[in-house]
Amino acid sequence: MLFYGTEAVIPAKVEIPSLRIIQEDELSDAEWIKSRYEKLALIDGKRMNAVCHSQLYQSRMSRAFNKIVKPRQFAPGQLVLNKIFPHKDEAKGKFSPNCQGPYMVHRVFTGGALILAEMDGEIWPKLINSDAVKRYYA
Repeated sequence: MLFYGTEAVIPAKVEIPSLRIIQEDELSDAEWIKSRYEKLALIDGKRMNAVCHSQLYQSRMSRAFNKIVKPRQFAPGQLVLNKIFPHKDEAKGKFSPNCQGPYMVHRVFTGGALILAEMDGEIWPKLINSDAVKRYYA
């Protein structure tokens, strides 16, 4: 107040108008409502722009990923090895084998799920993801 001759107004008070701000700007209620409506319309446009950019980004990322990943197709009767992951009980150390098997693919589901059977014909009750197996060539 001492320096500029008027009271300082913080930006929040400019965005959320009070009676004093409206009087200083000499805006009528209709003009103020119109300006607020235009600002809200811009927000919807910016939101749609952000949605479009995110969809473009996701499609670019999926295209880049699909270039690298090779689809793995399995058929019933093929022989596969089941990978042993480090958090499983079968993983016993650094020199233990990385895979178990061979197993036979009993049934193939869409999305990469498999039901495996042991070589003697016993079928596993749980589904196995195709990422957790690799082809066995005898």
